[in-house]
Amino acid sequence: MKTSIVQKHVCFVAVFAAFMLCWGSVSFAGALPEKYGAKGALSDSSITLDEALTYAIQDEFLAQARYDSVIEKFGPVRPFTQIKAAEQRHIEALLPLFKQYNVIIPVNDAARFINIPQAAEDALEAGVSAEINNIAMYDKLLKIPDFPPNVENVFSRLGHASRNHLSALQAALR
Repeated sequence: MKTSIVQKHVCFVAVFAAFMLCWGSVSFAGALPEKYGAKGALSDSSITLDEALTYAIQDEFLAQARYDSVIEKFGPVRPFTQIKAAEQRHIEALLPLFKQYNVIIPVNDAARFINIPQAAEDALEAGVSAEINNIAMYDKLLKIPDFPPNVENVFSRLGHASRNHLSALQAALR
């Protein structure tokens, strides 16, 4: 049975239209690199001060991008709005350390690694997972000997704040 050019065209248009309808519901985030944020820190067996600062700010960039996307999709809902504001303070706490220790601030390209959740509950669960990894990263960084006291202080404060974020997200899931 031969297919006419018109039938092929109609089929192509139908497939293309279906693809375009689905386009808005699909997130095309890139895969998180192995050496990025908490994922990088948790898999790295020998972390320098430069790497520790870079991993930390990358993970804070990721958190901010995650909460930006959640707020954009679901509106200004708690606890996302409060945590997003806190993530900006975390970034601001890290920036002076980059200057003081002459470390290049990485480009904030975190938004390209964010998968936009389809439901608010998914966003809460993703936030819980990310905060657990963030806490584990700071716990690991604090065990590294010979980091300057002011770096340890910032890492300790940020890890404590992330524990508060985790509690807020877990409470919202209940």
